Amino acid sequence: MGFLEFLQSQKIILLDGAMGTTLDKRGLMLRARNNIDAPQAVLKIHKEYAACGCHILTTNTLTMNRIYIQTHNVDVDVREVNKAGAELARQAAGKSQYVLGDISSTGQLLEPYGDYKESCFYDAFREQAGILAEAGVDGFIIETIFDVREALCALRACKDNFSLPVIVSIAFATQTNGARTIMGNSASECAEKLTEAGADVIGANCGDIDPGQMAVVVSLLRSATNLSVLAQPNAGKPRLHDGETVFDMTPAAFAEGIRECLRAGARLVGGCCGTTPEHIKAAADVLCEV
Repeated sequence: MGFLEFLQSQKIILLDGAMGTTLDKRGLMLRARNNIDAPQAVLKIHKEYAACGCHILTTNTLTMNRIYIQTHNVDVDVREVNKAGAELARQAAGKSQYVLGDISSTGQLLEPYGDYKESCFYDAFREQAGILAEAGVDGFIIETIFDVREALCALRACKDNFSLPVIVSIAFATQTNGARTIMGNSASECAEKLTEAGADVIGANCGDIDPGQMAVVVSLLRSATNLSVLAQPNAGKPRLHDGETVFDMTPAAFAEGIRECLRAGARLVGGCCGTTPEHIKAAADVLCEV
């Protein structure tokens, strides 16, 4: 079954959880660089998520676009790191599991707040998406973006050039005042613009909200679109402890938050920062009850 058909036919869909913070916990702080330097560690985490019963694995390629790599002095080749990320996720995926190419922010701002034109962002996203598509992903997930204009650049780069389904997920800073990103974009604005631009699924992930608060965002997104809605919350709100950002929500509490997101209308759920295979297994148990 093709991924788009699967999206349209499956009642509830479970995605995997965090890769970056899980690697951090295991002493591998180089994030996507681990696709090259520690591929077996990345593969092991993918396999642990696959064993939880999730339907979708996401590649370890977050922010691995040319602009982010160059401006953050990441010592990787764009093609090599994205190709490796797709291949590792595919190795871990079972026959009935799908792989999404993970695309995220450039880490820069568009004019007039920054120095970049939309065409620059578009070109960077098109390049990354092309490598992921060539490596055999089933679709794209554009996530952890807090400027809807950047999300639209990524969405158009995928839709204009490739025939794969695209999920777009926004990071919200608050669930109040109509839910807002740090750039001030509301949930309804994001939903309306992304729907009009051709997204196949829209949603929310990461941000400065907990799973229960994300359920409020889900409700707002649902009221502004006829598309399916994704919810991938963190394992609680981020907090500083001894100078480090930590996420300390237990798998059981996280699963209750996922239950709230489902009640609010989410059709796709998974985990973001701080979530582990244990959190996703707890979420899978909730899905069994739906």
